Amino acid sequence: MRTIVAITGASGAIIGIKLLETLRGEKYLIVSENAQEIVEYETDYTLDYVKSLADRVYENSEMNVDIASGTTKFDAMVIAPCSTSTLAKINCGIADNLITRVASVALKEGRKLILVPRETPASTVMLRNMYELSQIGVRIILPVPSFYLRPKNIDDVANYIVGKILDSLEMKHTLYESYSPQ
Repeated sequence: MRTIVAITGASGAIIGIKLLETLRGEKYLIVSENAQEIVEYETDYTLDYVKSLADRVYENSEMNVDIASGTTKFDAMVIAPCSTSTLAKINCGIADNLITRVASVALKEGRKLILVPRETPASTVMLRNMYELSQIGVRIILPVPSFYLRPKNIDDVANYIVGKILDSLEMKHTLYESYSPQ
């Protein structure tokens, strides 16, 4: 499977990083300018480490690259975390950087597009954007922890969310156990 992972400037970079660590297959990475700062601010990882997890790395300002075209095959795109600005641009069809252009390609080519918007509380505009995108097949995964699994730390929370992303990609994983009432 060939997956494009984008990390935007929203809080929650750990989700994109954990996804890159667990995702199987070919991984292409786009990191927005703001995300480059947030990765090192919010996590113990360096940007070089994050980039090393991908098979190919693209700059968000690059528009004349293979993945910006529908002729380049990929199976899915995951934007984790997805800023509200990126969410709004995708919903409005604005493709002014590589992340939003590849999302536009995913939509027009009928490929899986998964967004993990991290903002809370959600405004009416954000909710409307998520609703409209979900109506055209975009998978919205809110990074909400599963409290019944009793997360012990931030890694448990991130692993649960990454597991939900992998579920949507139809990839097996062992990041969390299914709920089993006692």
